[in-house]
Amino acid sequence: MAAPALAAPWFVPASALGRDGKPAPSERISLGVIGVGPRCTYDLKAMLQHADLQCVAICDVQASRREAGKKLVDSHYQNADCATYRDFHELLARRDIDAVLIATGDRWHAPASILAARAGKDVYSEKPCGLTIAWCQALDDAIRKTGRVFQAGTQRRSQANFQAAVRLAHSGKLGKLHTLHASVYTPGMQTSWLPAEPTPSRDVVDWDRWLGPAPWRPFHSTYVKGGWRGYWDFDSGCRLLDWGAHTVDLCQWANRADGTMPVEYEPSATNVTAHYANGVKLVLDFLKTPFGERPGWVQSLGTCPVRFEGDEGWVEVGDSGGIEVHPASLRSELKGLEARSTTGLDVAAHSRNFLDCIKSRSLPAANSSIMRKSHIACHAAALSWLLNRKLRLDPVREEFLGDDEANGLRTLPSRQVL
Repeated sequence: MAAPALAAPWFVPASALGRDGKPAPSERISLGVIGVGPRCTYDLKAMLQHADLQCVAICDVQASRREAGKKLVDSHYQNADCATYRDFHELLARRDIDAVLIATGDRWHAPASILAARAGKDVYSEKPCGLTIAWCQALDDAIRKTGRVFQAGTQRRSQANFQAAVRLAHSGKLGKLHTLHASVYTPGMQTSWLPAEPTPSRDVVDWDRWLGPAPWRPFHSTYVKGGWRGYWDFDSGCRLLDWGAHTVDLCQWANRADGTMPVEYEPSATNVTAHYANGVKLVLDFLKTPFGERPGWVQSLGTCPVRFEGDEGWVEVGDSGGIEVHPASLRSELKGLEARSTTGLDVAAHSRNFLDCIKSRSLPAANSSIMRKSHIACHAAALSWLLNRKLRLDPVREEFLGDDEANGLRTLPSRQVL
């Protein structure tokens, strides 16, 4: 009888064993991505740099975006392993996926996050996290009920210059805080429909799935190319939340108001002025040219500026990574910041916080409760602008006082997706 052939030895790469500084597979967080576009690409490139994260699946209703996402992931790992899906329910059904990055358009952020939490996934959701007050409430309620880790994509909470500004506000070295300034887009609202175009096949663009909870309307390619912004059915708070989700959030933090929100909102031609129960004023300043000259702001500090004013000084920060203070003596509080090169757009530190909290099961920097209050404040400001009148809000019941019309606008008609 011939001797049995000897099996060739298996080659096991060092990465599979956790050598060469790479975590073993059992220690890595498996990530699925829902919604691929410019912002997702920016987020994902940063997240892929974390050695303890492994992106395994991409989902988008558009074939071109699915393939672009897969190409990005496969190129990073130098393989062809990333799976693709048109329907994110199939991605959520995978038991090997621990967490999801949700970077769809605004209309899907809350429902997709809720469904992910119910499926046992931890969630990093781009902002604005809820299209309406009701969606923000439902999302926070779902996260609390399921016990999942949730991080809102308000990444400036994890940036050094914004953190330093908040520390100054909390330190008392600005004196008693009296006014907070949050830059926002000039609000607008578009309620018309674009003319109908032939609807592509579902494999090219799943139009019904793209619409999701939004009321049905005819297909137009402008929407799926990113031109949905500014439309009432698709955008958040008349565009006020595009920046406000970040800047109002930072003002809430500076005022130690993460568990509450302003109680009064009054619109004007240039801003919405809100007041907290503690007397601090929040001014949502409309910027006519957000990426150009911005009167009243330090021009060198970049986009999404915020300013905290006390009776003894002020601090202003923006996306450039810089920080300005008055009086000049406060600069001694900012040592080391000048050497930092990160900007307000960078998600590396914020996603690191998310991954660390997945492991520790602790609350991230921008958890769902923080998101709920700051987003509702933004929505309340937007509704005061829309209705062109002063609104008073109960911050505990999250209801407008004596205004049935405003309360009716806390939610919008929605197709069934949950």
